[in-house]
Amino acid sequence: MSFPSRAAFSLAAALLATTALGTSVQAQSPAALSPGVEAEWLTARPRPALNTDPSRLPSRDEVLASVEYVASSQIAAMASEPLALSTGSNLTQMSSNWVAATFYVGAARLARVSEDPETLRFLTAVAEHYNYSVRGARSGPTMLNADDIAIGDLYEELYSRRGQEGALMPLRQRLDWQVPHLNRSTETPALVWWWADALYMAPPVLARMSAITGDPKYLVAADREWRRTAERLWVPEERLFLRDERFKDENHRDADGDRIYWSRANGWVMGGLARWLESVPANFAGRQYYVDLFQQMAPRIAELQQSDGLWRASLLAPETYPEAETSGSVFYVYALAWGVNHGLLDRATYLPVIQKGWAALNGHVLPNGLIGAAQKTGDQPVSTAPTDTGLYVTGTYILAGLEIADLNGPVKSLPLAEPSRDSADIIAATTPTPPAPVTVRGPEEQARRDAEMRATRALAYDPAGLGRPSTIERLAPPTEEEQVPRAVARFAPDRLDDLLWENDRVAHRIYGPTLEGREPPSGSGIDVWAKRVRYPYMDRQLRFPNYHTDRGEGLDFYDVGRGRGAGGLGIWFDNKLWTSRNFSTHRIEETGGDEARFTVDYRPWPVDVNRRVWETREFSLPLGSNFTRMTSTIQSDTTEPLIVGIGISKRTNDAGSGFVTRDQEHGRLMFWEPTSPDHGSLGIAILVDPAMVEGFAQDAENYLILVRVTPGVPFTYYMGSAWDHGLDFATREAWETFVAGQTPEF
Repeated sequence: MSFPSRAAFSLAAALLATTALGTSVQAQSPAALSPGVEAEWLTARPRPALNTDPSRLPSRDEVLASVEYVASSQIAAMASEPLALSTGSNLTQMSSNWVAATFYVGAARLARVSEDPETLRFLTAVAEHYNYSVRGARSGPTMLNADDIAIGDLYEELYSRRGQEGALMPLRQRLDWQVPHLNRSTETPALVWWWADALYMAPPVLARMSAITGDPKYLVAADREWRRTAERLWVPEERLFLRDERFKDENHRDADGDRIYWSRANGWVMGGLARWLESVPANFAGRQYYVDLFQQMAPRIAELQQSDGLWRASLLAPETYPEAETSGSVFYVYALAWGVNHGLLDRATYLPVIQKGWAALNGHVLPNGLIGAAQKTGDQPVSTAPTDTGLYVTGTYILAGLEIADLNGPVKSLPLAEPSRDSADIIAATTPTPPAPVTVRGPEEQARRDAEMRATRALAYDPAGLGRPSTIERLAPPTEEEQVPRAVARFAPDRLDDLLWENDRVAHRIYGPTLEGREPPSGSGIDVWAKRVRYPYMDRQLRFPNYHTDRGEGLDFYDVGRGRGAGGLGIWFDNKLWTSRNFSTHRIEETGGDEARFTVDYRPWPVDVNRRVWETREFSLPLGSNFTRMTSTIQSDTTEPLIVGIGISKRTNDAGSGFVTRDQEHGRLMFWEPTSPDHGSLGIAILVDPAMVEGFAQDAENYLILVRVTPGVPFTYYMGSAWDHGLDFATREAWETFVAGQTPEF
């Protein structure tokens, strides 16, 4: 892609700048520029013809000329202002707050299709200025504030285009902190997203984080809070949203005593739904809820359009504030055009509404290139002046224009793909270079500075040299061959001698001798991996150092600790469980087909001071089963019977201590773990021969089912697992019903 300079536009822009409001701020002399602000940003593109005919669809070129003009005018206005130290209430500057962030959302989309590099250079400079951070660190409520997350869309865009981990790390850390609160299992009187505007600010950022990383926890958590907010604010009979719950009471009514439905609040919701659905996977279980909501709102919004093509600040009482208002209207033009472009709305029905609205918006483009008649920041309808402007209007005008331009092409599928990575040349062309320190004066000092920078590049350690995957990088899509379901077992010396096995439903591992030397607490407990695909994925996940991160196929979030995990065993003696360390040797008998089979040996371990025992255990996992069959032979230096405790690690968190089911008659021990706010719940079941059961016990770390065993005589038991975010069991009840129906062979 080639990038033309704006120099060719300077003369026309300067001529238009002589009106009372000015087309845009004229280019200042370099001495007047704030450090980091580039002179080219201060000159807008020439003003195109904006007398749009509402009876026809404008061409793509016509629309893009309007959008580029408004975007460059807004950038010129922002760049001409000095930056304040505190950006929270800034309304016109290059801030990190929601006001500016909503402009960046539109500008970033424009930068995908524009041949002008300055929009992306400007956005990069803003992100660099704020070091890719988000506001609100001072308290819990502000850490959760949706408004402060809105700028995250810019950081996600820059990461997607450049693959620079640092662009996403502060945002991801904040979202990781938010997820447990959004995903809380206990309903609370207060909402996190208690006002309708929040549905534009935060949910699209969370959904997009899942799309970028492959980790669905952000999407799942956002879905949960989105529905909470809708339950409180959505009014089905009106097919509209209240701005917040205050507008239910008698003190927040219009002059006639009726409820107030604010235009911009519903605009935030419709625009937010569009951006949200762009990142929600097509197979996401809750996706249709949002499609239905969008399709319910769209006809209601269309019928509320006024004769001038706009919507009034108070949707159901337009006479209360009869003046033109663009800050709600621009969202409706955007959302309706988006709905047609993505096949959710009928083109013939909505195109006249869209064209009329777009023409009306263009009629309010001021001589300075900004959109007038924009209601100021607030929480309800108020009067608006023709010259009032807002960054949220110009940003959404860009989104609306891009969608109208796309109406000249075919329908697009959802979700949208993230933008492809930029070339090194494009990254260089759109990344401003920080100005040199003021102490660098003259050619000699500049030469010394250049030499210092070359040395810095040459001597600095570069993590990329190791070739390790990014901490954010998604799993590459599996090949057709990799997607074939099969049962596999693998010894992994590359993972400190782990032994891994999985089939189309479950995945597990046990720990080997190298890890024993590296991590003394490790032992013979059995690890559970959460899995949501039918093909083997453990090796794919282990390509990343942080395999505890969900990249869409599953993850290891189970903590074996010092316990038995899911079905490890020990000798129960004197009210204490005596356990082995990691396995010492292994033999894989079958892998890659309909069954995975292997055998491991455990070195002798003491049972108090009375005796020593050692074990050989055979494992078998067929396709289609949630249960691994294990046959254990425990030898001893004495012949007396042994009481073997087969255990499940205890787990406690803020959601409680889980659910334990003990069934001696059928030889079953089940544990449904307390919900992890990030990843859901695991269910584990142990099945043993009822004739061998001696009872149940527990210690500080495990729930145990006790069986009587004769040394040297093999005995068989089964271990099974399930994940409520996987493919087969969404609830504890479904899992326990399934377990109750098992008829194992002992």
